[in-house]
Amino acid sequence: MIDKIGQIFIVGYKGIDPSDDFKRFFSREQLGGVIFFEDNANPHYHAEKNIKDFIAESNVIPFFAVDQEGGRVCRFRGAPAEFEAPSKYAEKNNLELYTEQFGRAAYYLQSLGINLLLAPVADLNLDDQNPCLQGRTFGKSPARAIPFIERTIKIAHNFSLLTCAKHFPGLGASVIDPHHELARADYDFQTFINREGIAFQTAIEAGCDMVMTTHLILPQLDKEPATTSKAVVGNMLRGTLKFDGIAITDDLLMEGARVMGNYSERALKAFNAGHDILLFGQNFRVAEEVIKYFKKAYKQGLLNEERLTNSLERISGIKSKLTVPA
Repeated sequence: MIDKIGQIFIVGYKGIDPSDDFKRFFSREQLGGVIFFEDNANPHYHAEKNIKDFIAESNVIPFFAVDQEGGRVCRFRGAPAEFEAPSKYAEKNNLELYTEQFGRAAYYLQSLGINLLLAPVADLNLDDQNPCLQGRTFGKSPARAIPFIERTIKIAHNFSLLTCAKHFPGLGASVIDPHHELARADYDFQTFINREGIAFQTAIEAGCDMVMTTHLILPQLDKEPATTSKAVVGNMLRGTLKFDGIAITDDLLMEGARVMGNYSERALKAFNAGHDILLFGQNFRVAEEVIKYFKKAYKQGLLNEERLTNSLERISGIKSKLTVPA
């Protein structure tokens, strides 16, 4: 079991090509996946080559993940990968244009070897002062967002891309960007059910493969941030919304996660709260240390074996859908 701990991590690297140290780390730990940022994704053929190299070093197909939401959050730049911001399509209420342009991008990303789209954004644009979500949502109301959320998942699945709805339980009511500090919103459970919950329930019923939480605290629901909250992951996501897919953290390198402890502490708390995959951006040295910590915690009985088994089974089940790109 201990040799499979790397499977619960998705990690990134800096630069066009991964360093030799990253490649050794990836191969040694048999990481669950790699996340691509803009400096890894352009030119596109470099990303395609690196994906094939990673596959050659893996016993099971890794997740190759990217935030390709449209607009300013496009890691792969230029045609046909890039398309307009979600808010643009929502403002025009033009589902057909979105279908055409996103479909072209999804087909192209899959041809490069990407297999996990960190989208759709299921947040609602509830406060125009929210700096994190500007342009990234499909509108202010569930009614406007739902058709786009459903279509995103359907198109992605048509092209063999896994999907990840984010940022649970809903970042739209906050004006704080969790990249910089812990976000906060004051809605209660009933408000969640009638608002944010509808959008995420739609994504779940449409078959999204993963749900990403974020570094957000809801004082009316729990004293713990969503990232480390059993109430949010266990009760709301698993219980109320009946989601049995993969729960993944937002990037644990973000400043919003700082209040949850050092990197190892926040990762273990997030895992024990019910997450299956822990996401680390472009500082793989941190991820190396966290994996060492997890192995030590496992030997000391601090890492629940049943929880680890359940997560590995979920990951294995999802990965059984993946195919090696031609």
